[in-house]
Amino acid sequence: MEKEKILEQAKRIIETEYENLKKIRENLDYNFVSAVELILNCKGKVVVTGIGKSGIIGRKISATLASIGIPSTFLHPGEALHGDLGIVTENDVVIAISNSGETEEILRIIPSIKKIGASIISITSSKNSTLAYRSDVTISTGEIVEADIFGIIPSSSTTCQLVIGDALALTLLSLKGVQKKDFAFYHPGGSLGRRLMLKVADVMQTGERIPCVSDNATLIDVVKEINSKNLGFTLVVDKEGKLKGIITDGDLRRLLAKKPDITKASIYDCMTPNPKTVEEDKLAVHALQIMESLEITCLVVVDEENRPKGIVHLHDLLGKKEFKVEF
Repeated sequence: MEKEKILEQAKRIIETEYENLKKIRENLDYNFVSAVELILNCKGKVVVTGIGKSGIIGRKISATLASIGIPSTFLHPGEALHGDLGIVTENDVVIAISNSGETEEILRIIPSIKKIGASIISITSSKNSTLAYRSDVTISTGEIVEADIFGIIPSSSTTCQLVIGDALALTLLSLKGVQKKDFAFYHPGGSLGRRLMLKVADVMQTGERIPCVSDNATLIDVVKEINSKNLGFTLVVDKEGKLKGIITDGDLRRLLAKKPDITKASIYDCMTPNPKTVEEDKLAVHALQIMESLEITCLVVVDEENRPKGIVHLHDLLGKKEFKVEF
């Protein structure tokens, strides 16, 4: 096959799946809202079930829900028929995934799930399917055109199921007010989780990396120090090395707007006294909480005598490339 034809085929497949996604976006209705509310008010866990390719998508949806703090597990319909249904309780919500809505293994466990008292959300292409009829809420993808040349291989259908699952999870993420620090607790092995579960001492910048000037320095010295350390601020200390304040590049800009000739101005004309500090033995997540609550981007780490020992920048905690700390 010619290279151009290979590319043409790939683009046709992507276009087919894209058109299906546009269709489910247009057809999304308040059943989706009802599904979100069911999960949001769930007192137990979310049990996701599906078989074949839909089962693989179900595992991913369950994993995504768990990653944002919503207790979730995957239940294989075949295993459920042979005892594993005992994992479902009356406080749970079950998400059943079947493109046709007529998958035998799923339909066979529905009566038991209803008898247990769990709520059922179905994700299926047909609102008139048996599964939809037996569910409390149905999110319908509508008629799906598979992307293969025969129109039978699960492709567009599984993509649509996955996108609906992501839409559910990420909508819930927003409604639950999950923050990056919360996400980190559920990902202690990830780079973000490792950073936030460490102590401030493990992530702070020290030594020559700390921008610092004495309180008798000139504003020209301040500008040079801010530029050389490239953090957007400098600390100000007295003759004993104790923290007096902080000057940011924003402070300098505001001063210049008032006094264009900074040679006639003093450090105290633009310094913010008593900046927020944190102890080095605190968790990094504690430092992040302070920054978020005060809407600031850095904290000063001081010792018992209020002498700077280091600085923690927001980028150190969230892993921005230019300030990333390696572990």
